[in-house]
Amino acid sequence: MKTRIENIKGHFGLTITLLIFLCHFGMTAQSYMGFSMDNYTGVHSVLYNPANVFDSPFRSDINLVSASGYLGSDFIGLSFSDLISSGGDFDFDQSAERYPSDNNHFFTNIDVLGPSFMFNVGEKQSFAVTTRVRGLFNLNNIDGNLYERISEGFEIGNDFDFESRDLNTTLHLFSEIGVTYGRELLKTQDQFIKAGITVKYLMGAGGLFASSPELSGNYNGTTNFLTTQGSLSYGTTPDFISDSPDFGNSQGGFGADIGLVYEYRKRIVDGTVQGKRAQQYKFKMALALTDIGSISYADSENTVYDLNGTVNALEFETKDLNEVLEDNYTGTTTTGKQKILLPTALQIMTDYYIGQRFYLGLHTSLSMRKSGVENSNNLINTATLAPRWESKWFSVYSPLGLRQYGDLAWGLGFRLGPLTVGSGSILTNLISENSKNVDFYLGLKVPLYKNVKY
Repeated sequence: MKTRIENIKGHFGLTITLLIFLCHFGMTAQSYMGFSMDNYTGVHSVLYNPANVFDSPFRSDINLVSASGYLGSDFIGLSFSDLISSGGDFDFDQSAERYPSDNNHFFTNIDVLGPSFMFNVGEKQSFAVTTRVRGLFNLNNIDGNLYERISEGFEIGNDFDFESRDLNTTLHLFSEIGVTYGRELLKTQDQFIKAGITVKYLMGAGGLFASSPELSGNYNGTTNFLTTQGSLSYGTTPDFISDSPDFGNSQGGFGADIGLVYEYRKRIVDGTVQGKRAQQYKFKMALALTDIGSISYADSENTVYDLNGTVNALEFETKDLNEVLEDNYTGTTTTGKQKILLPTALQIMTDYYIGQRFYLGLHTSLSMRKSGVENSNNLINTATLAPRWESKWFSVYSPLGLRQYGDLAWGLGFRLGPLTVGSGSILTNLISENSKNVDFYLGLKVPLYKNVKY
């Protein structure tokens, strides 16, 4: 099992390397936190709510390349300040804190937005075309004691019991091309409503998936035997367990996002601010359902193992997982179509204009996929409060967020014309002795503004 976990880590590391190569800059891993609420987000805003494509402050917005990464776990925490100051001599095994439980979680979300653009057609409708490459990884509900021993080795004399329910892991790499349409539904002096939809063609490079409805047992530190009860289902898409994922042989699928935005404009006297402030609302609320859909992979291989048995723990150090399973457990292999579900999520945004170009926004992202669902990725539930100061050429924001499986996160970001840089956790990572997640984003675009002063 140790070798298989190492394989998973290795192939996921390959995914990250590929994505970094595609976007030509490094990143460390929910996407664009803080920046997502800026009214000058432009084409990025359709990733959260396709209705945002209409009535933006842009004549057109062209993204050249942007990337966001989010990485975390409730199993391990470390001090990033010690890591930075170590000069490369950071002792991960000695310095990182472990927090094993019956249901630990690991998660990563890499999102690269390629060449994309949005434009207006007439006075009541707008379009956008987006291209993305995405890598998603979830390991849900694994017993932390078992994970620690698998990753670091079994200790003679150290007995432990373990029990995992709805154990699930999914790694998925895919790209997408999206076409977004948005339009005005209602406009009065006080009220404004717009709606939008994105239809996406998905191209899956592949993935791997494993699950166990119940896996329990114990390790005897005297005899060095591991006794297990339960079953394990493990599978991959065709040729994914290789030295490089291949988009040239990708398999297709379809996805969609739908969204609605309401703005309260009571404070605005009709027409008096046109040409001055691009955003006319006092209060805005937006709802969207994102990543509806899936990709089906033909000829995927899946093996179900009966794990009721006992195995010498030394075998995990001298054999790979396939050898351990084949030598000690009974498995049944089938080949057929395998569907991997997208990380469907409900996006809720509210924004309040305080005055003097100051805003207070709240972005809540709620996963519609349960963590125990087989062959699916799920986003991490987050709630981010982001005060900001924004203008046409410059915005600065400092998001404060609550994250599932993690602690309070405090970040900082800015937009300076075509350049955007930020993180939803950089400040807490610098001051905390026990950070459990990290995120970062960077983007470069060509904004073509409407005739507004700010």
